[in-house]
Order: sequence, then C-alpha cells, then structure tokens
Amino acid sequence: MTDHDLDDEQQLDGAAGTADFDAFFAEESATRPRQSLTLYGRDYQLPESLPLLFTLQMERVQHSSNADDVRKMLATLYGGDVLDVWADHGMTDRQLGVVLIYSAANIRNPGSCTMQRAAELYAEQEAGKAPGANRAARRAKKPKKGRNSGKRS
Repeated sequence: MTDHDLDDEQQLDGAAGTADFDAFFAEESATRPRQSLTLYGRDYQLPESLPLLFTLQMERVQHSSNADDVRKMLATLYGGDVLDVWADHGMTDRQLGVVLIYSAANIRNPGSCTMQRAAELYAEQEAGKAPGANRAARRAKKPKKGRNSGKRS
C-alpha cells in the first residue's frame, strides 16, 4: 500500500458523512470542455456528456415512427422543439443523421470528429443497411458444372 492509498483511506474514514454527488458532478461538469455548433443560424452548446434520457430515447426511436419520440430525444441534446425548427428549414434525414453522429462523438470527446468525418460515418452506416440482391436473385440456382466440365471431348 502506498502513502497515497493511505491518504485516500484516511479521507474516506474522516468523511463518514453523506457523499454529495450533486456537488461532485457539478464541479466535474464545470471543468469538462463542451463542443458548440451552429445550425440554421442558431448556436447550440452540447452537454458535457450524453444524457441518460437521450440514450434511452435513442433505443426507443429506432423502432418508432412517432415524431414525438424523436422530438423528445433531440430536446435532451439541443433543447426546445428543434425537430420542428430544423424540419421547417428543410433538414433531410441524412443531415439529421450527420448532426447526430457529429454531436455524439463530440459530446464524448470534444473536437474529436469533424463534420466531414461525421458525414463519412453516416455514409458507411447507410451502406451497411443497403439491401442485398433481391430474394429471387439470391435463390436462383447457378448451373452446376457436369463431370465432363473443362475436359475436351
């Protein structure tokens, strides 16, 4: 055990009161860098970490076509009714995807993802969702080579 470990242990023994996570998280939050972005002339400051509500809503939204679900999810990151504002400006689903990828990456590690990289990641994600050949084409039997295939007669 090092002296540092003993100091930590002594601090724990001396602080047998209530652990104040409100103060701890507030102090920690104040020191973490935050990413900003501008979209449709409005500035947004991303939170210092992904809100739990966003993560939970993201799971729900994947299988929902309800605009209210998307609206709630976006409000946890950007505030207000940004879905309506962005939709009124003509945002596409691709643009929304790029903004979400950019935001999630830069919330985790501010400055880690450019807009261009977010667009590339979105394209890769979409390419992974591309439907394969249609069912009939996949199931079409390819002619089998006979025994004499490749031999001269």
